[in-house]
Amino acid sequence: MSEKQQAILMALNAIPHGHVTSYGEVARRAGLPGYARMVCRVLRELPDRGSTPWWRVVRADGRFGMDEDSASGREQRLRLREEGVLVRNDRVNGPWW
Repeated sequence: MSEKQQAILMALNAIPHGHVTSYGEVARRAGLPGYARMVCRVLRELPDRGSTPWWRVVRADGRFGMDEDSASGREQRLRLREEGVLVRNDRVNGPWW
């Protein structure tokens, strides 16, 4: 795993319970501004999807990056609701990290 990927994983693991953030913000906090697409790649390739809070990452406008009909999309929405994140009209309203 590259240093950039490790930095992204560290930023992902720092997202607090009950908060959401954007792909770009994860990249910025990892010291990699402009690497939002790399964040997407790292999330897609996660070896352990149970412990790294991938579900807390959404688009900057609050929309979900995954289709509501996909298994991952359903899981993301469910996990966020369980953490108390308000999901309305297929968008999250925060709290933002």
